[in-house]
Amino acid sequence: MGISGIISAIVIGAIIGALGRLVVRGRQNISILVTILVGIVAALLGTWVASLFGVEDTGGIDWLELVFQIVLAAVGVSLVAGMGSRKQQP
Repeated sequence: MGISGIISAIVIGAIIGALGRLVVRGRQNISILVTILVGIVAALLGTWVASLFGVEDTGGIDWLELVFQIVLAAVGVSLVAGMGSRKQQP
């Protein structure tokens, strides 16, 4: 993976992570770096899950793949925010 691949993974992760945060209700006390990391993982897992369902590269926007990525990002943001809130409470 070259430098352009790393930069694109960060940008896509930030977008997917931000969309995942928008889907989750309430306030999430997690940093932007954690949001990007959750977004990168969700983007990779969403692509993998979409391939299991037979979604192929259409040359355009793969809407089903995007839905999988956003849902996984929302789940990831919820899990990470939930773990952080449990640590803060005595």
